[in-house]
Amino acid sequence: MYGLMQEHALALPLVFRRVEQYFGHKRVVTGRVDGESAVTWADVCARTRRLAAALDRLGVPSGARVGTFGWNSQRHVELYLAVPCTGRVLHTINHRLFHEQIRYIVDDAADDVLFVDRSLLPTVWPLAESFRSPRHVVVMDDGADVPLPDDPRIVGYETLLAEVSLFDGEFSIADENTAAALCYTSGTTGNPKGVLYSHRSMVLHALLLLMTDTFGISERDVVMPVVPMFHVNAWGFPYAAMLCGADLVLPGPAMRPAELITQMERHRVTFTGAVPTVWRGLEPLLADHDLSSLRMIVCGGGAVDDALSRSYQQAIGIPLTNAWGMTETSPVVTVPRLATVHDDLDPDAQRAVIGSPGLAVPLTELRVIGEDGTEVAWDGSTPGELQAAGPTIAARYVGEERPGPAFTDDGWLRTGDVATIDGHGYVRIVDRTKDLVKSGGEWIPSVELEGAIMADPRVAEAAVIGVEHPRWGERPVAYVVPKPGTGLTADDVREHLTSHVARWWIPEQVIFISEIPKTATGKFAKRQLRLQHRQDIPPEE
Repeated sequence: MYGLMQEHALALPLVFRRVEQYFGHKRVVTGRVDGESAVTWADVCARTRRLAAALDRLGVPSGARVGTFGWNSQRHVELYLAVPCTGRVLHTINHRLFHEQIRYIVDDAADDVLFVDRSLLPTVWPLAESFRSPRHVVVMDDGADVPLPDDPRIVGYETLLAEVSLFDGEFSIADENTAAALCYTSGTTGNPKGVLYSHRSMVLHALLLLMTDTFGISERDVVMPVVPMFHVNAWGFPYAAMLCGADLVLPGPAMRPAELITQMERHRVTFTGAVPTVWRGLEPLLADHDLSSLRMIVCGGGAVDDALSRSYQQAIGIPLTNAWGMTETSPVVTVPRLATVHDDLDPDAQRAVIGSPGLAVPLTELRVIGEDGTEVAWDGSTPGELQAAGPTIAARYVGEERPGPAFTDDGWLRTGDVATIDGHGYVRIVDRTKDLVKSGGEWIPSVELEGAIMADPRVAEAAVIGVEHPRWGERPVAYVVPKPGTGLTADDVREHLTSHVARWWIPEQVIFISEIPKTATGKFAKRQLRLQHRQDIPPEE
C-alpha cells in the first residue's frame, strides 16, 4: 500500500518560487572591488529569469556543466538559481587550486561554459587555451580594473542579459534525483574527485540548516557566508537564506579582515560562517567594532581553537560554534548544541561543547568503526574511523561505475576522520587517519596536540606533523607561529604543554615559522609541511 500524497519533486525550482513570491522585498548585498551594491531578492529573481534565457541563447544543453570562477556575489547567486533550475549542472570551481588541478577539474567535468569574475581573469584566462571543452567565457564585472582579452569566446555578463527577453515560464524539474550541482574535493592525496549533488539532496540540506537545533536560520536573520561559494556551495547558506527569506550579505572580493568585519558591522549581520583562519584574522579587530547583532558564528573546516573561541566570547558575548562535514556530505553533518544534559556545566565546559563537532543533524547517521571492522561503543573514548550515511551523503564519485574504496560495502561514506562518539551522540574528531602520529606503538592525535599548543596566548597558529624516528617509529614535530612581540621559545612551548598533555606527546622539535601554509580551502597544508621537513628547508627563526 502506498500513501495518497501529491508527487512533487524536491527540486530547486521550489526554492526559487518561494523566494520570488514571498521575499522579493528582502536584500542581497555584494561587496565589490570599487565599493558595494545592494538589490532586492525580486531583482535577483528577475535577473535569474534573464540568465535562464541567456543560457538558452548560448546553446547550453540540458545536463551540461556550467563552470563558475566567482567570489560570493549577487551574480553568483543568480547562477546558483538559473543553472540548476533549467536542468543544467552548476559547477563551482576553486580558483585557489594549483593550475594543474584547475585544468583537470574543468576537463573532467567537461564544462560547456565558464562564468568568471573580472578580478579572477588573470588566474583563469592564461589557462583557457588548455581547457578542452568550454565554448564561451562569460565575464562578470566586479569592478576590477582588468583588461578584457580580445577573443571571440569572451562574452560580457550584463551584455548577455541585456540581449535576451525575460524567461516568463515556470522552472520545472520532473525528477528530484536530477543532478543540480558539482563540486570537486581539494585533491590533497591525488586528483580531485567530483561529488554530484541532486536537487533532492540540496533541498533537504537547505531545510536542515533552518532547523532550530541546527543553525535555526530564519527570515529575521542577516546571513553572511564568508565561506566561499566555490567551497561546497558556501556550506548551503545561500539556499537556506532563499528558503526562509533572510537578507544575504556577500563579501565579493573584499576578503581582507578589515573589510569583512566592517561589512558585518554595517549590515548588522546575525549569522555567519568561515574557516578558522578567517576568525583568527578578525580577532585583533574585535574590540574596535560593534558585532552585537551576531547570534551565531560557525567555524568549520577545522578544529575550533578554544583560546580563540574564548576571545570571541569575551569580546562580543558568543563563542565560535563548530560544525563538521565534507564535500561528500553536502557538507553539514554535525552541529553542536547545548542540550539539557549540559545545563549544569560551567561556562568553560559549555563553550567546549559548542566548540566540538556536535551530534548528527536529522536525516543523517554516523558510526565509528574500529580497526577490527566492528562498530565501537559510544563511550566518548574509544576511537575509530567516522562513517556517515543519509540522503545528503554521496554514494560514489563522478566517473565511478560502482562505489570505490571511500565507501563501505553497505554504502556508508568512509570519512577518513578518526573520532569518538559519547553516550549522547556528540562527536569528537581525534584526527585525520593520515595525520595521526604513532609513537612507540601509541597514537598521538595531532589535532588535540595543536589545540593544546594554541591554548598558549602567545601562539597564533600551530600545526603538528609526524616524522620518522629510529627508536619510536614516529615523533611529533610542531610548527608554530608566535604572536608578534612575545619572544616565544621552543622551551616555552614545551613548558606550556607539560600541564596540558601527556609528557610523551611533547615534541622534541618546535619549529617557528611566519605562517602555516594553507590549502585552497584554508586548512593547514600538512602535506606541504611534511615535504618541507623531508627536504630539510631551514626553518624561520
